[in-house]
Amino acid sequence: MSQIDEIKSRLDIVELIGETVKLRRTGRNYAGLCPFHSEKTPSFIVSPERQTWRCFGQCNEGGDIFKFVMKKEGWDFKEALRYLAQRAGVQLEAYRAEKPEEREAHERLRGLLEAAVTFYRHHLFTPAGKFVLDYLHEKRGLTDATIETFGLGYAPPGWETTLKYFRDQGYRDEDLLQAGLASQREAGGLVDRFRNRLMIPIRDENGRMCGFGARILDPNDYPKFLNSPETPLFSKSRLLYGLDRARKPIRAADQAVIVEGYLDVIALHQAGFENVVSPMGTALTEDQLRLLKRFSRRIVLALDPDAAGQKAVLSGLEAARQSLDREDELRFDARGLLRHEARLQADLRVAAMPDDLDPDEIVQRDPQQWRTLIEQAQPVVIHVMHALAAGRDLDDAKVKSEIAGRVLPLIEDLPDPVERETYRQQLARFLRVDERALVGALPAAPRRARPRPRVEAPVEAPAVPPAPIPPSASARVEAHILSILLRRPDLLYRLDRALQEVSLNRLSDEDFGYTDHQVLFRLVRQSLEQDAEDPDRYLLASLPETLAPLAADLIERSQPLAPLEERLLEDMLRGIIKIRKAALSESLNQLRFLLEEAQQAGDLRAESYREMVQNYTYLLRILDQAGQKSLARH
Repeated sequence: MSQIDEIKSRLDIVELIGETVKLRRTGRNYAGLCPFHSEKTPSFIVSPERQTWRCFGQCNEGGDIFKFVMKKEGWDFKEALRYLAQRAGVQLEAYRAEKPEEREAHERLRGLLEAAVTFYRHHLFTPAGKFVLDYLHEKRGLTDATIETFGLGYAPPGWETTLKYFRDQGYRDEDLLQAGLASQREAGGLVDRFRNRLMIPIRDENGRMCGFGARILDPNDYPKFLNSPETPLFSKSRLLYGLDRARKPIRAADQAVIVEGYLDVIALHQAGFENVVSPMGTALTEDQLRLLKRFSRRIVLALDPDAAGQKAVLSGLEAARQSLDREDELRFDARGLLRHEARLQADLRVAAMPDDLDPDEIVQRDPQQWRTLIEQAQPVVIHVMHALAAGRDLDDAKVKSEIAGRVLPLIEDLPDPVERETYRQQLARFLRVDERALVGALPAAPRRARPRPRVEAPVEAPAVPPAPIPPSASARVEAHILSILLRRPDLLYRLDRALQEVSLNRLSDEDFGYTDHQVLFRLVRQSLEQDAEDPDRYLLASLPETLAPLAADLIERSQPLAPLEERLLEDMLRGIIKIRKAALSESLNQLRFLLEEAQQAGDLRAESYREMVQNYTYLLRILDQAGQKSLARH
């Protein structure tokens, strides 16, 4: 991950802009008064999904988190990068290009893991694996199609069965260790890490193999679940099982559901509930929640009835957090979840499973019940209240006092005063006591002030680097176009002519939605407009150090260029039409909202918004026609 990508993954544009602009939720976006010009009705839209902003008023500008800071502070890209890096807790280091052998090693490990999926799958359908298939069919209710879709397999017994197979295939012991398929013996030598286990491939959010989760089949084995070890590809604190398949359903439902087990995820996906993911068997990390928040801010934690989370609630919040700090249990840290909720501006809720049933058992018994349980998920504070009170006499004054003593500190930790007051009222009604008694039960020492975060305050770096954010389709297309132009800047003039031939304006930096891409494109254009030296040399000499890693990565990861220039031009032309259509469609959706608001308020700007909608619709038709002309030419 580049330093720029890491900064973007740790900072949220809604949070940053929300410190300057009062934003309110409007469907999938946020709206507010533009901070760059005076206005009385909102024309400023922030998109959390795309991590972009746009003003449809006097400014008529937009961009990403870097562009906002540059415009607000009057800084150049380098200054904005330094500031945002400090805020995100990212240490900017001197540029060091990733060595080709490092990239090659990672690809070799992924290839080995993909081969392991095939190897374990083969053993699932051998006579030795029949009992595993029977378990999946009869106990878990999984179909053959589901088993194939998720790539489930069987690790055969024996200490060196897997090792011998892959050694015979030409893989080195070092590769098997780094991929997490082998373990080091204390006495020396290697053994298979996974033996006589159900094998579950684990992929990152982009569908690339990272490692395995393995479940015991013999009740005498230990531990019940065994993940791949930490490797260059596998980091359990940054991965969420099933996210590669759940990304689109989460966006569509505007809700992510977190369950405890991998098999729960698979069963729920099979039943049609595809917005479900699972952590790697340990406590949720803020990095995992940040990753989920990119797809939805509405997150439900669905706890198994026997999960450590329920034990934590019933055993006492503080003591349980310490005693349950073990790798093989999913911890329910109410205070931690509330801190995450506040920092991430998310909506975290808890759905407790009834009747001692796991999620996969519930959905097998009654899919509608699962849907209802998720719909009725409670805020974290309310869940804790009910869990602490379950099976206890709420007419007993001591019970009331104990519950209040545990819940009130959670409420007082909340940064929003309206939420604190609301939950105090709910707790008072729940315990049937006067709210003033709860206020009196608070510690005598004054509660620490919660100052609004200032823009200048850096955010402490997380202990573990965040998971990479899946780039949007437009970002990938932008990167692809730039990767070609950085190798062949001379193609830009021919690309401009190709655009004019289909009645479109020439390519400009405004076509790129990301500030770092805009800066690189301006350099490509400048390299052609100057005549002091060769464009390639000019690019190398003028490239800012802060963007050198990005430029090198774009060039490195692009496929070898097609030998025919016409093929490259056609490829870029289609890409430009695609990103222009995506940008126009997004703007149209936002404009229609502003138009509806203005009409309801009797705002005179409604007519201006209506004209803009008409213009944008006309431009979309032009792009459609240009796309058809392009196809006809080629």
